[in-house]
Amino acid sequence: MKKKILSLKELSERTYGLASGHRACAGCPFPSIVKMILGSSDYPVVVANATGCLEVVTTIFPYTAWPVPWIHSAFENVAATISGVETAFKALQNKGVMPADRKVNFVAFGGDGGTYDIGLQSLSGAMERRHNFLYVLYDNQAYMNTGIQRSSATPFGAHTTTSPAGKVIPGKVQHRKDITEIVAAHDIPYAAQASPSHWGDLIRKARRAFEIEGPKFIAVISPCVPGWGYDESESIELARLAVETCFWPLYEIDNGIYKLNYKPKNKLPVKVWLEKQARFKHLLDKPELIDEIQNKIDEKWKKLLWLDGKKVED
Repeated sequence: MKKKILSLKELSERTYGLASGHRACAGCPFPSIVKMILGSSDYPVVVANATGCLEVVTTIFPYTAWPVPWIHSAFENVAATISGVETAFKALQNKGVMPADRKVNFVAFGGDGGTYDIGLQSLSGAMERRHNFLYVLYDNQAYMNTGIQRSSATPFGAHTTTSPAGKVIPGKVQHRKDITEIVAAHDIPYAAQASPSHWGDLIRKARRAFEIEGPKFIAVISPCVPGWGYDESESIELARLAVETCFWPLYEIDNGIYKLNYKPKNKLPVKVWLEKQARFKHLLDKPELIDEIQNKIDEKWKKLLWLDGKKVED
């Protein structure tokens, strides 16, 4: 049976999520992302959180903005931590300590370090072991919490403190990893990309993930005011433009079947997105580099259009 779509009013009344009083930067979208993800659950949630911006700004001792059971992990092991919690819960059920029919949703949150880089081994292991949890990546595309250093999530050409644009290099010289495809290659039942600008799509994907037994993964783009360099009022607009330019396509892989969830009527050139961010300002007079970024986006988009809705052969 399909779950009903949550209205904004219903979502706002859910107690799972993030409380007010955290210290996230003005304009940061990940508090809204967390609230949308956890508010999509019809059952109690347990959260594990990798070191990073989200952990730091929500748990400055002696305060916490988490009204749900929450555990902090190092950069490298949040997936292992939530795996242990989920396994302990099953053990308690097997021993009769916990009712066998009790339902709890286990969720891990991680940023670039906890997902793309330092935590990738732990995430891969948890996926391969088929633990029943949802991993949510809030993708702000650099190590923002420790000084805006480049990561393997950082796009080609972006200026960071460790890939500074100048006479030697034009920002980061490598293209970013396609983390959604890397995780999907573990043959997990559900993987998806989402954006806070398309909140209905994000909530639907979270609810779909919570329906499924086994490991699930949702990558959510999360613009960063100081790291990307834009006005604090523009976060959702930047997330929207990432979707409209197909830099961040909205799609899901549900039991091996690809589905594009949004196809822009008029696909915008990536320059429209780049020119709004200070981290790319040095590219605006280098059309050959913008063309390289555009070509990479177009290749991925063509591939997704081909994969969209294709049926599995018998």
